Amino acid sequence: MDNKEIVNIGKYVFWLSFLLGNICLFGYLVSRIDVFAIGGFLLLIFGSILNLLVIAGLLIYGSIYHAKLHACLQSIGILLINIPIACLYTVIGVNLN
Repeated sequence: MDNKEIVNIGKYVFWLSFLLGNICLFGYLVSRIDVFAIGGFLLLIFGSILNLLVIAGLLIYGSIYHAKLHACLQSIGILLINIPIACLYTVIGVNLN
């Protein structure tokens, strides 16, 4: 795998989680439909599992192919940006209910 492809994996998973979280949060804020809130909490669970699996896969790949470790760590760094965003959205969601 090319270094750019490795970094793109992190970017794609980051944007997928970020966009789904925004849809759930702002969908609930605008419409007050509980399905968005439930979806947001389910996204926290399943999104966390998905992100952890991708991080584990990147760590394993980087440890096997040492030349790709820097790109894997860069991709993991992009994924870790989701943590404070998810915490903020969780606090907002809990305080709204």
